[in-house]
Amino acid sequence: MTLKRHRGLTEQAATAAVDQACRMLRLPTIRAQFPELAEAAARDQMSYRGFLAELLMAECDDRARRRSERRIKAAQFPREKSLRAFDFDANSNIDAAVIHTLATCEWVKKGLPLCLIGDSGTGKSHLLIAIGTEAGMAGFRVRYTLATRLVNELVEAADEKILTKAIARYGRVDLLCIDELGYMELDRRGAELLFQVLTEREEKNSVAIASNESFGGWTKTFIDPRLCAAIVDRLTFGGNIIETGTDSYRLASTRAARAQNAA
Repeated sequence: MTLKRHRGLTEQAATAAVDQACRMLRLPTIRAQFPELAEAAARDQMSYRGFLAELLMAECDDRARRRSERRIKAAQFPREKSLRAFDFDANSNIDAAVIHTLATCEWVKKGLPLCLIGDSGTGKSHLLIAIGTEAGMAGFRVRYTLATRLVNELVEAADEKILTKAIARYGRVDLLCIDELGYMELDRRGAELLFQVLTEREEKNSVAIASNESFGGWTKTFIDPRLCAAIVDRLTFGGNIIETGTDSYRLASTRAARAQNAA
């Protein structure tokens, strides 16, 4: 279908022509917002250039929003978490200024690692997901996974002789978020496969991990001391280490709620 240009179109015909053109050019935002923006432009006596700029910026902004939504969906976060919803007052161990600096994602741009270390309920996973979400919104490709799920996937890929493909898939994303590292012991094979993923990403793409164990306790997860030291080195060299402490925010919130209900 082709569009013919006509001078002196009626308002109704012009609106129909814009609608048709937007369909052909795949400009859904301009198509949806054109009537309202046209009325505003006429009311404000906007110039032709100004009106065109408003239309194009609206389309660009909406496309950027949709791209962000697709990246965040592709990251496979288990739930929605934001920095805005994080209660920094409830955990004095976490410096809000440091976290908001991390949210600018300069470290992701440089391919540096991030480690969130602390006991259960101290906000590690919340921060991991929230910072990962910020990275997705900033235009980076992000993938979230549990440590055990990642290792199981790698073991299955190795058994099916598609390990190289699996490692490359995890190597392509700009930020790999690994949650619950340290909760379960990994055998030597699983640890070696995880090490391969980390090596694939070293100094190229970022890894962010959340762990309930301090680095000294990682020998319970990675039973080979030499391999454990190599993994710690991969995850800490040049990166950021945030210690979230030992006092469970969730437990404190539950106790406070019970006390309030009992009062």
